[in-house]
Amino acid sequence: MPLIGFAKTDKGPLQTYEIIMEELAKRGFKVTFAKHHWAGDMPFGLIIAETDKGPLAVRWSLGRKFELRIEEIDEEAFEDFVEETLDYIGGD
Repeated sequence: MPLIGFAKTDKGPLQTYEIIMEELAKRGFKVTFAKHHWAGDMPFGLIIAETDKGPLAVRWSLGRKFELRIEEIDEEAFEDFVEETLDYIGGD
């Protein structure tokens, strides 16, 4: 089943990616592929990953400290989550 995540971070995009990947490993996820989308003028981004537990998309935004919440959703909701976030990042 697809998974989505919501992360808060006080770091920049590259450090945020690394922190999220480390946290996923701590939680038992084996990531086989990941891509990271963000725009330089926006305080958030999206990481899309293929994992041994299914597809995962994590939307991150700036916050005071790092936190990550993950939940299961259905395939259609997953696709909508990814599409809407990418559209917003891309300005569409």
